[in-house]
Amino acid sequence: MKRQAWIYLFLSLFIVLAGCGKSVDTNAKGGAAPADPAKAGNQEVRTVKHELGETKLQGVPKRIVALEFSFVDALATFGVSPVGVADDGDANNIIEPIKQKIQKYTSLGSRYEVNFELIASVKPDLIIADVSRHKEVYGKLEQIAPTIELKSLGSDYNENMASFHAIADALGMKAEAEKRLKEHQAALEQLKKQIPAGEKRTVLPAVVTAAGFFAHTSKAYAGSVLEQLGLKDAIQSNDAYPKITLEQLVSANPEVLFLMVNAGEKTVLDEWKKNPLWSQIPAVKNGQIYEVDRKMWSLSRGLISAETIGGNAIQLLYGQKK
Repeated sequence: MKRQAWIYLFLSLFIVLAGCGKSVDTNAKGGAAPADPAKAGNQEVRTVKHELGETKLQGVPKRIVALEFSFVDALATFGVSPVGVADDGDANNIIEPIKQKIQKYTSLGSRYEVNFELIASVKPDLIIADVSRHKEVYGKLEQIAPTIELKSLGSDYNENMASFHAIADALGMKAEAEKRLKEHQAALEQLKKQIPAGEKRTVLPAVVTAAGFFAHTSKAYAGSVLEQLGLKDAIQSNDAYPKITLEQLVSANPEVLFLMVNAGEKTVLDEWKKNPLWSQIPAVKNGQIYEVDRKMWSLSRGLISAETIGGNAIQLLYGQKK
């Protein structure tokens, strides 16, 4: 009996081993799905350069946190939805053309005061931060997830393009970025064609609040977008958002004003309009003052925003659709 039991045991082991060998052979011939390389830890490791150095990313980030609206613009351009956005507690701060391209996300509160607990709660695998606002908390953000710090606040068109390329690197979407940039340049060229030859008027976009009149020069995003279209900025300054007085505005002599004013908000213009100096401004004399959406022209910076700002400006100036 013992001899018979040993024979049965030997045959059982032989069958099991034969079955294992057969399974391995099937995989080799493509009969069964191979192991997921991402789960096997074979993800590509890429190094992304940013304003504070370099950050290594393994694989393609899926859960991305954006701490500025310009980064949401870039993600939406690639068809990527962030899991969390510092939207100052109001989803309406995101302009409609971008909102249409992203899915529901978690509001992370203020762009000015980082809520680390909220950020950690969405379990990001990439955080995109603004070097102007978040430089001092870079180390804390890195403890939550790999972080890249890019220019946003106070950035002009070209600096924003540099940030766009860095985000493309982080997403592993360089080819997609080049394709989208070609489409973007074509869109800007179409807008330029709608500007009459010989247009020489000086323009000035500005945020106007109760606290003051803040010009957005060619060092700022809106001013630099208008410059890309061939429109001349009325103020030449090294500051992106200089606060100017009524006297300085008169001296700048703008022929077109694009004023970013929140509806119903009292501003310095309520007093300025009572001053005889106000009527000396060419834009006032010629009725070339346009109130524009502050969210579109100031908060949101990126390819989608530039095309939207450009189209809005062309329509207001020449009554043409973008």
